[in-house]
Amino acid sequence: MMATTASAQDTSHTSTGGKLLLTGGVSQIEGAAGGGLTPWAVIGGYGTNDQIGGNAFYTRVQLPDYHLDDAGAMIGLYNRVEFSVAQQRFNTEKVGGLLGLGNGFTFKQTVVGVKVRLFGDAVLEQDSWVPQVSIGAQHKKNDQGAVVKFVGAKSDQGTDYYISATKLFLSQSLLANATVRFTKANQIGILGFGGDKHNGYQAEFEGSVAYLLSRKVAIGAEYRQKPNNLSIAKEDDWYDAFVAWAPTKHVSLTLAYADLGNIVIKDKQRGVYASFQVGF
Repeated sequence: MMATTASAQDTSHTSTGGKLLLTGGVSQIEGAAGGGLTPWAVIGGYGTNDQIGGNAFYTRVQLPDYHLDDAGAMIGLYNRVEFSVAQQRFNTEKVGGLLGLGNGFTFKQTVVGVKVRLFGDAVLEQDSWVPQVSIGAQHKKNDQGAVVKFVGAKSDQGTDYYISATKLFLSQSLLANATVRFTKANQIGILGFGGDKHNGYQAEFEGSVAYLLSRKVAIGAEYRQKPNNLSIAKEDDWYDAFVAWAPTKHVSLTLAYADLGNIVIKDKQRGVYASFQVGF
């Protein structure tokens, strides 16, 4: 995320990576480095240009009528390339019974991602207005092909493509990120890809802002647009407000209030997002 020290690089703990606390972001819900909902242009982990960094994470999203368990890992190579994998388990709780699927019916989705930094350095290039810019892809495979096609999805797998720009203002302890995602995913892929209303790629905006309260604690907010491909299930954009705490470079905890809007037949899905990450 950001820092207020004079140096943009921490050389006192080279065994755990040379970046400052939180400058590699946290683990985004699909596994990439960023905020909780959206990827940033930063490369995950604390590795600098001549180092390797990595993270593993577990995330729980508890909503009034559903819950999501999400776990994964990423590796960042020389502050240039990031590889990630995540597995999401979306539990429909009693809604599954109302839909005829059975209480606790679970959709499982595996996400494999790659991100490449094109130019810029969000942390080190403080004398330039040019942001760090990265491109990425996230391939998603849903294990409930018959169900998602029954509700109108065209496929149980698909690939999102995105471009992110991240700028860190060290002296103001402020980070801003903008992402444009090209996607066919319904509820990030939990309900498959494409639909009866729309089956082509759509460009959706995602944004984040974060502010450092101290060297180890940051607060912020995120917004994520979503496509609306299915007649059977209206889809709303997502929002969250978060606090991230990193007591060391090895551990971070993110807590958020998330508003995910309507999901299938249940509206006002607002609840708690909690994510625990370990790394180097």
